[in-house]
Amino acid sequence: MNPQENAELLAALMRQEELLKQLVAAINKPKLGLHSEAGSSKIYCNRHNGYLWYTLSNGEAIAVAQTALTGYLRELKFEKCERRGKEVYKLLVTIQADRIYILESGHETHFAKGLLAAIATLAPEQLYSPITLQPQPGTTDESVLFCRVWVNSELIMASYNEQSDWRKISKQAIAVTKAANEMVF
Repeated sequence: MNPQENAELLAALMRQEELLKQLVAAINKPKLGLHSEAGSSKIYCNRHNGYLWYTLSNGEAIAVAQTALTGYLRELKFEKCERRGKEVYKLLVTIQADRIYILESGHETHFAKGLLAAIATLAPEQLYSPITLQPQPGTTDESVLFCRVWVNSELIMASYNEQSDWRKISKQAIAVTKAANEMVF
């Protein structure tokens, strides 16, 4: 390449970089005007109220009609809290989409186990793309809820059983999620 071609290429790359910065800034801007999407939305992933997943409004369960949630996995963590007068541990899954969604599931449920097992099998780079979480009802037990995890339209199959080391699987899933988000941000 001659010096003029190099200069033209450099100028084109600089214009492209500026457009990319503008695009990122536009994506990260909050919505203006009236809307119902302030803050995060907590979604409960269990079948206690007859739904696959639901939100609460003034203590009343409201079914989430959509059958899947697609977004960027930002965090997995366990939290001790009180539910129905008992101290319990919950898995909290933070998904960034059109807003922040926080999915809550009992730490020993099939939903949590399926999600953790699937994420633990991924490489951090796979979480650069949005994932899709899909609640799946159990076929023989009305109280069971599974979680299907999709990455780039591929169902992530991860089996588990009674002998699975959940401490190890959980640590791996959390590590993959943290590594992915450290590289992105």
